Amino acid sequence: MKKYILLLFLISSVCFAQKTTLYTIGDSTMANKKDPEKNPEHGWAQVLQPFFTDNLVVVNKAVNGRSTKSFINEKRWDSIYRKLRKGDYVFIEFGHNDEKIEDSTRYTNPHTSYRYNLIRFVKETRAKGATPILLTSITRRNFNEKGVLVPTHGDYPLETRLVAQEYKVPFIDLEYQTELLERSYGPEKSKELHLHFKAGENPYYDKDKADDTHLSLLGATKIAQIVINELKALEDPSLEKLKKSIK
Repeated sequence: MKKYILLLFLISSVCFAQKTTLYTIGDSTMANKKDPEKNPEHGWAQVLQPFFTDNLVVVNKAVNGRSTKSFINEKRWDSIYRKLRKGDYVFIEFGHNDEKIEDSTRYTNPHTSYRYNLIRFVKETRAKGATPILLTSITRRNFNEKGVLVPTHGDYPLETRLVAQEYKVPFIDLEYQTELLERSYGPEKSKELHLHFKAGENPYYDKDKADDTHLSLLGATKIAQIVINELKALEDPSLEKLKKSIK
């Protein structure tokens, strides 16, 4: 009897200690960057873990240059799907590279392949008892000469919104929220959210750098905070455990 009780206690302890995993899938705007102590570029999911308590682990599987198509074709999604457990979560944010119409390995039609790839992520995540969260792509810093922030993502954010609505998926409109962020900084100061350096200004770059897509540590951290704020505001029972893990 004592052995049985001990065994039961050990099994219960292991189950209780098992942490919830938040997988993040997407492109370079989310991805972990090499040499983070020196590299000015950061993905927003790279800085997400500090916003959560220790009982949730962020596993950032976003990769530079990937679209929904290449992420699937390279078996990256399969490797996550095999590990998904009941109670896990998956952040899904693609679009920047699905737009690359000159690249057949990455391009997807927003209304067909892109849409159905998102649906696949949603359905297969749910099939494992995990919860998908869809996010639109972050905006690019693309101000015109009049100081108007001009969108660059075409219909990809629209299709993300439609899939979220149709399949009742928790949804964060990150394109809209980052538009608000960029506009709050303005055409000039918003460079601080991205990678703008003169040659020699930062030891990581030996030439001028003017990148309005990718993020500085400041930009990545601001966007991670936006994601957390939006999560808190979502009223969806499936997010209860995730929200309780926010510091």
